[in-house]
Amino acid sequence: MLSLRDVSRTYQDGQPVYALRATNLEVETGDYVSITGPSGSGKSTLLNILGLLDVPTTGSYRVGAVETADCGPSTRGAIRGQLFGFVFQAFHLLPGRTALENVELGMLYGPQGRRQRRLMAAEALERMGLANRMTADPRQLSGGEKQRVAIARAVAARPRVLFCDEPTGNLDTANTAVVLTVLRQLNQEGLTLIVVTHDAEVATEAHRRLRVTDGLVEEA
Repeated sequence: MLSLRDVSRTYQDGQPVYALRATNLEVETGDYVSITGPSGSGKSTLLNILGLLDVPTTGSYRVGAVETADCGPSTRGAIRGQLFGFVFQAFHLLPGRTALENVELGMLYGPQGRRQRRLMAAEALERMGLANRMTADPRQLSGGEKQRVAIARAVAARPRVLFCDEPTGNLDTANTAVVLTVLRQLNQEGLTLIVVTHDAEVATEAHRRLRVTDGLVEEA
């Protein structure tokens, strides 16, 4: 599904800074991949390139049959919107909007009409075990519930790949376990997961584990 060939990412800060070095990586449909490494090692850079939030300095990145190096920003945005979902450490939920409305907002610029957005948002929240919290304001939710709402928002439009950047970073042990169960179930249903984490427990949930050190990516 996702294929990196000799991909690197450098930044100029007086002299080149190598955030990612000559990386080759294949991610197949249904994979569950964790990415670990020290702060500043290149984990987020790798995630951003895979999620089409950033572009490589050199190399080839294919999403299916599409060579993304040949795509402009609008095409990359369309691929990202159609195929990818994103969950971050910060929940990014809007207070004053219900959980259901927050999930609907994730599809606001998609092809779905208002009624379809409402139905898909409700279905996603039910899958997260939040059928009884749809009308709750985020300020009334626990940390684990907020993250499950954020996951529901990310998967409501049925993406093929879910990218998670420290999805349990703000959660206690009990809520981490709940979120890991949700991610495990999503993967068992066929969703491809790519998770950046500092947490060894979260990393060991994955079928494949990558470690990034000084921009170098290795199978752990």
